[in-house]
Amino acid sequence: MGYRRPDGGVGVRNHLLVLAPIDCSYEPAKKIAAQVDGATAVTQYHGCGKDPVLVHNLVGTGLNPNVAAILVIGLGCEALTVDTVAEGIRPSGKPVETLIIQQEGGTLKTQEKAVRILQRWAQGVAQLKPEPFPLSQLTLAVECGGSDATSGLAANPAVGVACDKLIDEGGAVIFSEPQEMIGTQHILARRAVNKRVASDIYKLIDQDEERLKAIGVDSRWMSAGNIDGGLTTIEEKSLGAIRKGGTRPIQGVLQNNWDRFDRPDGPGLWLQDGTGLDVPSVTHMVAAGAQIVCFTSGQGSTTGHAIAPVIKITGNPLTYQQMEDNMDINAGTILGGSESLNSVGQRIYESIIDTANGKKTKAEALGYRDYIVFCRSRAAEHMLGHC
Repeated sequence: MGYRRPDGGVGVRNHLLVLAPIDCSYEPAKKIAAQVDGATAVTQYHGCGKDPVLVHNLVGTGLNPNVAAILVIGLGCEALTVDTVAEGIRPSGKPVETLIIQQEGGTLKTQEKAVRILQRWAQGVAQLKPEPFPLSQLTLAVECGGSDATSGLAANPAVGVACDKLIDEGGAVIFSEPQEMIGTQHILARRAVNKRVASDIYKLIDQDEERLKAIGVDSRWMSAGNIDGGLTTIEEKSLGAIRKGGTRPIQGVLQNNWDRFDRPDGPGLWLQDGTGLDVPSVTHMVAAGAQIVCFTSGQGSTTGHAIAPVIKITGNPLTYQQMEDNMDINAGTILGGSESLNSVGQRIYESIIDTANGKKTKAEALGYRDYIVFCRSRAAEHMLGHC
């Protein structure tokens, strides 16, 4: 059950987005959003320059089907203007308005005007009735963070089962974090739908390995949490990480750079260029159109997202016991022997459908609205020959 948008997308939530293109206007944006039910505010922290990567991801967030209307709040002297963002969103047909604090006469006058706009939209959104749609309208993002040995053994493979089921119904799945694919290039490339996609997969992962070497970080580096959780090598971690993408053919690599920001143009499994940092990785996949996120964590995680519900899954029964307030699904039953991999995968699949039908995840119920845009150094990328 979802909400049809003017551009044909289907939202599973009805957020009113207060988008501050720069952090200078974020405090007023937060205060504005806090006064209207269903509104949420986001920004980025890379300055006020008109960086195309920032534009792509901010615009993509506004275009996500979970957003019903967008109010863009700017300060007035930035290069990354409200019009730059609004013009990218307007073709969707969604309601979009802009306010500039310096032109409105300060934050209090801007706030009063903005709240009235949001209030009007909120009343309209409240009249929307959910309609039934096929599962082919769903795009799922999959992410792992705080991995331990149980992630690759239980949680990620179970999510992979759910991904396969969604893809078989005509849905799309995005997974990113090329850092956590290092050492598995040949395995992923064998699943590519053609030679061009296979070549893109090698390039995607090789480039990330080069970036790590360029900053003096061993490509075999893992976080302390990964090591404490029983992982011994980056290959072991990567082999477990890619299991969350299931077994279906890889349709393509989605570019996320200064020249291109790709979205899935059909069903199936897609890789996205991005970062190994959890929240930015999720932010970019949601900006590419994912309405729901499955997030696995062996050590436990509290993360949510500003506009997309995040279903958190752990393969570690102790973690579930200790962090049941945050983790939605216990996949540790696989290791305990009380459930099969397919059974837990089916539970995750059903949870995706329940979430699409309006059930709140634990992060949503707690009001967690994480949002971070990641942006690489263009100068560094140029020196590495990547742009």
